[in-house]
Amino acid sequence: MTAPIRVAVAGTGAIARQAHLPALRELGGETDVVAAFDIDERAVRDFCAEGGVPHAYTDLGRMLAEQRPGLVVICTPPAFHQEQTTAALRSGAWVWCEKPPCRSLAEYDAMQAAEGGPGGPYAAVVFQHRFGSSAAHVRELISGGAVGRPLVAHCQTTWYRDAAYYAPPGRGTWAGEGGGTTMGHGIHQIDLMLELLGPWAEVRAMAGTLVHGTETEDVSTALVRFASGALATVVNSAVSPDQVSRIRIDCERATLELTHLYGYSGADWRITPAPGVPAPEAAAWRDTGPDVPSSHLAQLRSLTADLRAGRRPRASGADGRTSLELVAALYKSARTGDPVQAGGIRPGDPFYTCPGGMPEPRKEPAS
Repeated sequence: MTAPIRVAVAGTGAIARQAHLPALRELGGETDVVAAFDIDERAVRDFCAEGGVPHAYTDLGRMLAEQRPGLVVICTPPAFHQEQTTAALRSGAWVWCEKPPCRSLAEYDAMQAAEGGPGGPYAAVVFQHRFGSSAAHVRELISGGAVGRPLVAHCQTTWYRDAAYYAPPGRGTWAGEGGGTTMGHGIHQIDLMLELLGPWAEVRAMAGTLVHGTETEDVSTALVRFASGALATVVNSAVSPDQVSRIRIDCERATLELTHLYGYSGADWRITPAPGVPAPEAAAWRDTGPDVPSSHLAQLRSLTADLRAGRRPRASGADGRTSLELVAALYKSARTGDPVQAGGIRPGDPFYTCPGGMPEPRKEPAS
């Protein structure tokens, strides 16, 4: 029998308790959660006591050295992701890091540089919306040409966050989170949009802080041109009382639409055929097969299989960077007023090291 993967959890807040630990437990004998780390000793001891985790640490390096985990799950605030991911990789552990993966493209590239050679260890990002079976079905409809060429898309993450959400230290700051609602919330839908539509080519954007008075934005909008020629709108908000997450893609032969909030199943998709599409063909499009909802568990199953096989997991390396690059380009366009091309943010660009880039948006000269 194959030995379980030794897992350690870094950061014991809500996402670790509510999403990661239950997913690890549901895998049964596939994983063994051997340790947890948090700088708050009481928090980590409570987490271990409640979750049946045998070893609690307030020193990440000591935990890595003593427990030698095969997988480290990073659930700490974004400001710590690059340092902690790099430390785990250098210890020989694979990493599964919560979104956003880090605060900048510079930090992401440093994380990737710490990965091992062929066989790993590798660092993957928590982008669980890629792993619902219905999204995989829709992706195949698009990539295989069944629904024709994608033409117009809409990617929407309009959520609501109150003042209490922004009260913890670092929330709503460039140094603490690397961005606002686009980076912290919208990146999930953005990642799914890119998963379905492929490479983007250009972005033009606006962003603003309309309610919360934070350094970072609480609203952003963007126009995105894809390499395929498709055009998309992207809307992100933390000020919308009627919360919804939505992706709509109008193709030549069908409209594909997903409406949900924090996760979806096959029932949340709607496929509307264009006039003239034969009914049997449209019915086949709507048959997504056995339903696997999007979830941390769905991605974790894929990740552990990749770890055992020694192959690069999805949402890692260049594949995991695409969403972060689009977010950084959105911020640059919003700050400068200029369109930004894919691949246009490189070392030496201020937006490479901080998506905020410049202290103030560019102001047009008076006429």
